[in-house]
Amino acid sequence: MLLPVVAGVDGSAESLAAAAWAAREARRRDRRLHLVHAREGGAAGAAGRHLARGALRRAEDTVRAECPDVRLSDEQTDGPAVAALVKAADQAELTVVGSRGLSGFTGFLVGSVALGVVARSTRPVVLVRAGEEAADEHLPADDGTASTDTAYADVVLAVDLTEACDEVIEFAFESARIRRARLRAVHAWQEPGALGLGPGDIALVGEVRRGEEWLGFLKAVLQPWRDKFPEVEVLETVVADKPTTALVRASAGAGLLVVGHRLAERAVGPRTGPVTHAAIQHVGCPVAVVPHL
Repeated sequence: MLLPVVAGVDGSAESLAAAAWAAREARRRDRRLHLVHAREGGAAGAAGRHLARGALRRAEDTVRAECPDVRLSDEQTDGPAVAALVKAADQAELTVVGSRGLSGFTGFLVGSVALGVVARSTRPVVLVRAGEEAADEHLPADDGTASTDTAYADVVLAVDLTEACDEVIEFAFESARIRRARLRAVHAWQEPGALGLGPGDIALVGEVRRGEEWLGFLKAVLQPWRDKFPEVEVLETVVADKPTTALVRASAGAGLLVVGHRLAERAVGPRTGPVTHAAIQHVGCPVAVVPHL
C-alpha cells in the first residue's frame, strides 16, 4: 500500500499554504493526501470539534482549488499537535507543516509544533512558509513574472561529505526526478585551523587544490545516484564557506532545499543539529528535512 502525503492543518495561513503544497506534492508522487488536525487544550467537546471541522473544511477547499483531482482524506485527533503529527508522519511518505514567513525578510519563523515534528519524526518533513504559491516552485517567465508554465526551479541538496547519507540523497534525487528539475548538490568546507593540521592532511595544499579535492569527492559520492537517476541533471558545487551561509545563498531562487537530520536521543530530548536548524530558520523556499541514523 502506498503511503500518503500528510499535511498538518490548524486553519492558519501557513497551514493552508502547507496543505496546498502538500496537494501538489501528492499529485506529483501520485499519492493520497491526508489532512490532520489536532485538538489541544480547551478545544475539547462539541465546540472543539466544530472548530476542527472548520479548519479541515478550509484546508479541503484550498486543496480542491489547487488540485481538484487529488485523492483526499482527513482526520481529527485529540491531544498535543506534535504527538499527533509525529504519529501520522510515521505512516506517511512525507509530512508537510506550515511555518510563518518573516515579513520583509526571507526565511521562516518556526514555531514549537513545526520544530517538534521535525525533531521527532522518523520520516521526511517539509516546512512551507505562509504565502508560498505554486508559481514559487517554478522558474520566472522570460519577462520576470511568476508563472506555473515554466520549468521547475532547482532542487538543492545539502551534502555533508563527512557523513553523506543515502536517505537524504535519494529523497533529493527523487524530488528532482518527479519535477524534471535540476539537482544542485552543495558541500561547504572551511579553512582548518593550524591546530587541526596533520601530516598529509588535505589542508596542507592550496585553496584551489582543496576545492578540487572536495569537488572530486562530491562527484564520487553522487555517481551511484547519477547512475540510478540518469534523467536528473546534476550540478555539483563546493564552496569555502560556513554551511549555513552556503545553503542560504544556494537556495535563493530554488524550489526546494533538502537537508539531513541525524536521529539521536540527547539528554534534553530530540532536537535538530545546528546546520539544519539554521537552514529551516533562514532559507526562503520549502525545506525538506530527511532523518537518518
